[in-house]
Amino acid sequence: MSTREATVLSRALRTGQARLGLTLLAVVALVVAFGHFFARYAPDAIVGRPLETPSTRFLLGTDILGRDVLSRLLNGGFALSWMAVLAAGLGVFLGCLVGLTAAYRGGGVDAVLMRAMDVLLSFPEIIFVLVFVSVLGRSTLLTAVLVGVAFVPGVSRVMRGAAIPVIGSEHVLWAKANGLPPRQILLREVLPGVTSPLMVETGMRLVWAVSAIASLNYLGFGIAPPAADWGRMVGENQDGLPVAPLPVLAPIALILMMALGGNLIAESVARAVGHTEGKV
Repeated sequence: MSTREATVLSRALRTGQARLGLTLLAVVALVVAFGHFFARYAPDAIVGRPLETPSTRFLLGTDILGRDVLSRLLNGGFALSWMAVLAAGLGVFLGCLVGLTAAYRGGGVDAVLMRAMDVLLSFPEIIFVLVFVSVLGRSTLLTAVLVGVAFVPGVSRVMRGAAIPVIGSEHVLWAKANGLPPRQILLREVLPGVTSPLMVETGMRLVWAVSAIASLNYLGFGIAPPAADWGRMVGENQDGLPVAPLPVLAPIALILMMALGGNLIAESVARAVGHTEGKV
């Protein structure tokens, strides 16, 4: 990481907004990493009557099938977390690869790649994933990969726009004139110049991945029952919301904490990037 990117991160993390985001993500991370150790019951075990109110035995009550809400909550964040990280990472990696290649090659290669991205961009992300899941079958890995692929067009456009000025700079032109291979130029000369927008894009895509995967799990196209998942918990218990709101509101709260925490950090980094570039 260059001095400029370190300055951006340092400036972003000094803000109260970023610290709040880190706190929210830290709480969710602790629940995901260690929550299952504190679960009193197995997440799929029916241990009481449906929709029991909170008590000393069931601190958050039971769900619509009589399972302990707290135990399912403590076990339900792992899949959402790894799926969101995989989707965001895959989308950013492929989008960065396409965007930098299009910006570097230019001409016909640029036109073909960007038109292909326009075609993918014409499909709403959720619809894109649902079409392929309906054809290929439900799988957590497949869902995460498809969400990542759906992110590629947006990421590629951002990275292409960020890379074009860098590719026209003197040090990149010098590298081309000296016959350095394109791969080396992209990795050593171009990529460091787009690290700041890449950090912002990664943060935003992670937030969107959480929202998209939680929505797909809610619709039943991700985690298969009876496995615990925060998105599925909302869908499973929505009919009992007037009687017992906690089986729905508790997982929603954790999903919102994860998305809001990531959004606050990404926005802080974006503002720090803008402030730093304004001084250049």
